[in-house]
Amino acid sequence: MKLQVRNLQKSFGEKKVLCGIDFLAESGKAFGLLGRNGAGKTTTIRIIMQVFAPDSGDILLNGENISSSHVKIGYLPEERGLYPKRTIKDQLVYIGMLKGLSRSEAEINTKKWLNRLEVSGYYNVAADTLSKGNQQKIQLAMTLLGEPDIIILDEPFSGLDPVNAQIFKSVVRELMDSGKLLIFSSHQMNQVEEFCNQIAIINGGKIVLEGSLKTIKKSYERKRLLISADYKKYKDKADQILLDAFNALKDKGAVQKIEQHNGKFIFILQSENDKETVFKEIAQQNITLEHFEILEPTLEEIFIEKAGDSQ
Repeated sequence: MKLQVRNLQKSFGEKKVLCGIDFLAESGKAFGLLGRNGAGKTTTIRIIMQVFAPDSGDILLNGENISSSHVKIGYLPEERGLYPKRTIKDQLVYIGMLKGLSRSEAEINTKKWLNRLEVSGYYNVAADTLSKGNQQKIQLAMTLLGEPDIIILDEPFSGLDPVNAQIFKSVVRELMDSGKLLIFSSHQMNQVEEFCNQIAIINGGKIVLEGSLKTIKKSYERKRLLISADYKKYKDKADQILLDAFNALKDKGAVQKIEQHNGKFIFILQSENDKETVFKEIAQQNITLEHFEILEPTLEEIFIEKAGDSQ
């Protein structure tokens, strides 16, 4: 399954919100739709879900207009939308029936997803008695009740502790393995990096970067080396040994500056070709290393570069 967003334009009154949005997402993969608040992500998602129509442009599913297809879309919103005083069972069965399931089908799917998300004990409990993390898991169950083909996750890991986040992640991987098409909208760049092969960054209603995350990262110069000496061997002298190596390399014109990060040093090279010079200098000084890594830019750094000037 291929979802193609093609030249979306949308205005609200005199405000131009989308100025020609284009991207392609495929089933079995996760696509990251990124942007600062107000960049146009939510408007794009609502057009995909056919909440409202674009002024111009198309949403195509396998080459045909999505409005003429019978595709099922599941949406996990950033804001929680549970009825606080109603039981989880009543809410999920009701939503399941709205999605076209019979009552018995809705009850079966409700139990299935509550079990999978490890919240089956809350079947007959009111929503306002649940923690934020468990409410988020209930909302994911609600999103998946109708067995959707396209799943849109808006800040899916918000409010989750590490254990619940791991349950969420395992479910997301299962959905990808089963051929679902996933779209992530999130400000948690580490989560997007973990799941998304393809990304698009929206800034000011326009796509400013789109494509394979791996290819995008490789397009950046690799001028940073993360290095740490063997602290068991050198103890308190480890930092000074690397500082001496840095000074020697700076005199040779191979590095321009040094930064400290979580007990390690980042050597900023004059050129990415200087990494061999750094390695040889450290080898000549017979320094035992614990860590030597060529750093690629993080998605967060790329995002700030591309979207940091958005108003």
